[in-house]
Amino acid sequence: MSTVTAAPVDRLLYTPEEAAEALAIGRSTLYELMAAGVVRYIKLGRCRRIRRTDLETYVASLAPMPS
Repeated sequence: MSTVTAAPVDRLLYTPEEAAEALAIGRSTLYELMAAGVVRYIKLGRCRRIRRTDLETYVASLAPMPS
C-alpha cells in the first residue's frame, strides 16, 4: 500500500505542538519561550494559538552564530 501525504496547509494559527514542530524544537521549549514572552500567542478560550507572523518574527529575531 502506498501512503498519500497531503501538502501542508498554509495556516494562520498554529497549536503549540504544530508551532514547535515547525520550528524544529521541543514542545516544552516552546512553552518556555511563550511563558517568557519571547514567542507571542493568543488565547481562544482555554486554547493557546500562535500566529504564523509571530513565528516568523521570532525566527527573524534569532541572531546567527559568529563565524
